[in-house]
Amino acid sequence: MKVVIIGGVAGGATAAARLRRLDESAEIVVLERGGYVSYANCGLPYYLGGVIKERSKLLLQTPESFRRRFNVDVRVKNEALEILRDKKQVRVRRLQDGSEYFESYDKLVYCPGAKALRPPFVQEGARIFTLRTVEDTFAIDDCIKTDDVKSAVVVGGGFIGLEAAENLTERGIKVTLVQLEDQVMLPFDHDMACILHSKLREKGIDLRLSGKVTSLRGEGGGIVAEIEGKGCVRADIALAAVGVAPETDLAKKAGLSLGIRGAVLVDAHMRTSDPDIYAAGDAVQVKNCVTGKDTLVPLAGPANRQGRIAADNIAGIASVYKGAQGSSVMKLFELTAASTGLSERAAREAGYAADSALLFSPDHATYYPGAKNMTLKVVFDRADGRILGAQAVGFGGTEKRIDVLATAIRAGFTAEELTELDLCYAPPYSSAKDPVNMAGYVIGNILRGTVRQHTWKDVEKLADDENALFLDVQTRGEYDAAHLAGAINIPVDELRGRMGELDKGKTIYVNCYSGLRSYIACRMLSANGFKCSNLAGGIRFYKVVAEGGAYDEVSRHLCGMANV
Repeated sequence: MKVVIIGGVAGGATAAARLRRLDESAEIVVLERGGYVSYANCGLPYYLGGVIKERSKLLLQTPESFRRRFNVDVRVKNEALEILRDKKQVRVRRLQDGSEYFESYDKLVYCPGAKALRPPFVQEGARIFTLRTVEDTFAIDDCIKTDDVKSAVVVGGGFIGLEAAENLTERGIKVTLVQLEDQVMLPFDHDMACILHSKLREKGIDLRLSGKVTSLRGEGGGIVAEIEGKGCVRADIALAAVGVAPETDLAKKAGLSLGIRGAVLVDAHMRTSDPDIYAAGDAVQVKNCVTGKDTLVPLAGPANRQGRIAADNIAGIASVYKGAQGSSVMKLFELTAASTGLSERAAREAGYAADSALLFSPDHATYYPGAKNMTLKVVFDRADGRILGAQAVGFGGTEKRIDVLATAIRAGFTAEELTELDLCYAPPYSSAKDPVNMAGYVIGNILRGTVRQHTWKDVEKLADDENALFLDVQTRGEYDAAHLAGAINIPVDELRGRMGELDKGKTIYVNCYSGLRSYIACRMLSANGFKCSNLAGGIRFYKVVAEGGAYDEVSRHLCGMANV
């Protein structure tokens, strides 16, 4: 059997290695247009920042190492030009000399990946870059070194944009980050993204949200980015990181069935509409395992699994790909930001009766030195308590909690089942009630009606409700530092003796710093006949949204020494 694989990196290289492990006799040929067949794609921004210092560290396998270990014929700088399905051949061009040849196959694995988008507003220029390949990375690095780059504009606030902004900043370059939407990291809900906004600004990055770039061009030895209604930004270099699109021109010309944004349609075995052609990686359409709907998930983990599954099926093992949920993590300076499944926004758009629980929890026991808090948002379906998604921003152990919740989502767990998880505990690593367990308890309280909650988005309309009374149960010092306009301050430990100061005819909207003491206050009030609601995330989270989102309608309700 002869198998030709178009494209290396995650999907193609994995398919080649797996197939060899399953079939020692197969003839395997990998055609890679670029100069590198298997490289650390996700590590490219960290080379720019100097975290990864040697270029060789980015290369996971070379054609020579693939040949030695797996007996795979890897041909870099060989571009597949056409798939001739009727002849079961691929027309190939050798990029070094322009000559062409035909390569036959019994089975074909199509793994071209995705291409960095270059929108019409981006003009060609020596100092305007994308960051998708090893060659892109080296070109940016060479420019920084040879041209003494001091400033950069990054257009786009996704993974690549944020990681590039961080690493360029760490290299001493002044960065302006322009994002079309009103938040970075669209897999996150806006309120969680506000934590990232604050960190970017704290590190000196000029963050321009809701900025529509209309022109990005070279000018006078540098670049100019024009932003609609907001003037222009000048810098030494620019990086366009506005997303990727499936690179499926060959598939389209070959008549393979295509789906969302031209992605290749595959079945659960990664087989295309041609039974002898499989596809994997960023170029394929898959199912979202939470909603069951079609989607694109251009991430390394799914690409690796899909490449493996394609190889299994070619070798006679009926492996099945059951969909992706988009689990991801990124470093942003000292912070770790991770997510899995659906955001609250996405869950509601998908038709779920979605709600969320917000926790501000220490990563380990607070009496053990070094404990730091993380913000954890868990999205659930009010209809049945099923966990739909989660987001977390924090420090140590942040991705661990999202990994646990990713597993819970895949298993179809409800909030009640989160409380039953038997998770590791020792003071340096967690608490006896892990934040994941706590999320289950909080959601259970919401579903049972043990506590009502309101969010930062509700405060503005409540401020105009004459039947609403804001109660702040922080200490006096905390209240002076930050509180909602018009809130009465009764510390939680004084509440039982001072309930007579509250009007039972009104609904009491309670807050503390993080949402825990205000929950306790709500239980006291409810037991004494008051109608009450707890501010999810507390005044701390409200302040994060006010500062990170720069929303006047939010900020104007925040008073005290920490007012923004």
